[in-house]
Amino acid sequence: MRTWRKRIPRSALFTAVLATVVTAAALVAVVALRPKPDGAVTMAPREPPAAPVNGSSATCGNGPCRQLAAMTVGGTPVVLLADASGGWGRVQIGPEPGTEFELAITGMGAKLTTTSLRCIDGSTAACLIRGDAAGGSYGELLTGSGGVWRDFGRPYFADAGSLSLYDVSQDGRPDVIVVRHECPQAMSGTPRCQAAPVLAEVYELNGAVMGCTSTVTAPSNFRGWPDIELRKSQLRRCSS
Repeated sequence: MRTWRKRIPRSALFTAVLATVVTAAALVAVVALRPKPDGAVTMAPREPPAAPVNGSSATCGNGPCRQLAAMTVGGTPVVLLADASGGWGRVQIGPEPGTEFELAITGMGAKLTTTSLRCIDGSTAACLIRGDAAGGSYGELLTGSGGVWRDFGRPYFADAGSLSLYDVSQDGRPDVIVVRHECPQAMSGTPRCQAAPVLAEVYELNGAVMGCTSTVTAPSNFRGWPDIELRKSQLRRCSS
């Protein structure tokens, strides 16, 4: 006598399938919520790390730095940084962190402005940082050769208020031009000296005196003033 297998009711089969699906979903959720070990790679986007801050450049004196001026000399960036009053400053040369020079002229009372930075490229590059002070202007010279920059170490002072760079000798190296009153019989800064005629005294980058011009009644009489342009033929020996 033939026998037939007992057929499983459809309702029971549906219940079993549903239970399997629910169980599988629960297992996936458990795995997904499991804490990941340190260093695990995830597909979630991460915020990029914060860029490091150069602490020395972030502060000028007792306050934050602000950029007063910037130039490029032979492909090298030069940035003048100062505090809010311009009474404290530094120069950064090259990409950050670069080479930094804390300026000495601000300690002598010079105030930095947006026109304080002047640079000229050449076989030896040079930057002159200028600041007005009581009785005239101070200038600090930085020179660069072979990628190495140095502070000249001795500030220049112009009691007629004009300091500039120009290749006077046309030898491919800038020179420093200082405009001062010609008053050998009076002290610099006194009313008598301030009333005297002025001349331009030219220095090579090594500090040697190249010569002086004849006197004129005012600095504005010089070509290119306030960034004066001279020719070596205009110079004579400076009076002692």
